[in-house]
Amino acid sequence: MNDLDLVYIVKLLPGIILGLTVHEYMHARTALYLGDTTARDQGRVTLNPVKHIDWLGFIFIIFAGFGWAKPVQINRALLKNPRRDEMLISVAGPVSNLFLGLLCTLLIKVLVTFFPGQDNQIYVTAMNILLYAVFINYGLFIFNMLPIPPLDGSHLFFNVFNIQGELLAKMFKYGTMVLFAIILIESQTKIDILPIGKAIRFIVEHSFRLIGLRT
Repeated sequence: MNDLDLVYIVKLLPGIILGLTVHEYMHARTALYLGDTTARDQGRVTLNPVKHIDWLGFIFIIFAGFGWAKPVQINRALLKNPRRDEMLISVAGPVSNLFLGLLCTLLIKVLVTFFPGQDNQIYVTAMNILLYAVFINYGLFIFNMLPIPPLDGSHLFFNVFNIQGELLAKMFKYGTMVLFAIILIESQTKIDILPIGKAIRFIVEHSFRLIGLRT
């Protein structure tokens, strides 16, 4: 790894750590709000990144563009309305990434508006970190909303269509294998199986345009 690669990774880290931590925290916080104390009992209702980071998933998101954190466990028996509440818990994580992406976009707007034309190293570094955070968090939002197990979107999909029992178990088993294969293929080839990059660019362009920023 050369110095340029190391600088690139360092600029990625704040967005990745923030995105993964807030994502899992919101799962845990929402579950607790809806009556499930499992995540709280496991110490997951916290913004401490160490409690949420899965190191293999962390490495994957840096080098492959896809990754994951430790999943928040829930106990459906403790939820007042299991089907509805599981959907709310599932979307809480990705939606938090969407808001983080929007927040970082607004911070970029603040820098551009109040510190125009700056070219010092601190300004450039801060801008790069925010830009990476925007792409990372929009990416986490889109990626996790895919209806492929074990992603959050699959929980939403299965509950909407009330898929249960043996069929659900099989879909999770094979869906996870398929997802992992897709991640490996896309990281090692130029094959774009999931058009996540295009979707991220679409959201970035429109969110920037919405607040008067040029892409």
